[in-house]
Amino acid sequence: MMSKKPEVVLILAAGLGSRLKSDEGVPKPLRPVAGRALILRVLDRFLEAGVDEAVIVLGHRAHEVRAGIEEAGTEVRCIFAVNPRYKMSNGLSVLAAKPSIGDRPFFLSMSDHIFDASLIKGLASATLPDGGLVLAVDQKLDAIYDMDDATKVRTEGGRIVEINKSLEKFDAVDTGLFACSPALFDGIEAESNRREDRDCSLSDGVKALASQGLAVVHDVGEGLWQDVDTPGSAVHAEKLFGN
Repeated sequence: MMSKKPEVVLILAAGLGSRLKSDEGVPKPLRPVAGRALILRVLDRFLEAGVDEAVIVLGHRAHEVRAGIEEAGTEVRCIFAVNPRYKMSNGLSVLAAKPSIGDRPFFLSMSDHIFDASLIKGLASATLPDGGLVLAVDQKLDAIYDMDDATKVRTEGGRIVEINKSLEKFDAVDTGLFACSPALFDGIEAESNRREDRDCSLSDGVKALASQGLAVVHDVGEGLWQDVDTPGSAVHAEKLFGN
């Protein structure tokens, strides 16, 4: 068990959503799947799992996304942060949440990944390494929709060895759901500071902790999830979660 179960979730909702044409119609986080906006589905599942506080990082069309969440209403207490560098890598959105998260352990979720609450509950039962993170992974490789677009993970002994979309040898897929210690902020900041443009992705931060043996995995088993990033994956998500 985690020494202290996370009681807050960091939700990344700053990206452009270009493949779902987020400049046309509603912003991507507010795109409905089976009648419910993507980000509201994420908030629903965390509330179902007992997490009632969220730090939501906005960027592209930030005012519209915030207004959509507030107008729809949720029992989750939402704190909003803005990443002005949202056109760069998503690690910078993680850093934008640091002042609100502080030194607490936290869950981390994408705003465009939908899943069963069982994934969160399972992740909460995993052992969070001191100064590390746990990534929920799916090892049902034959069931992955659009494997080419998936972030692949190679593990050894339950630890992350490599994580990248272009891996040729892998045994799991990243579901976009994490339990993290604040050390993730430090890992991303350290990687960012090494670069002239100060850019850094979430995966780069994961790799930094993995290099120290502090990034472990938790298999989601039969739990359902889907990354909604393209029109095709949106249709697939409707089939999975439409009932």
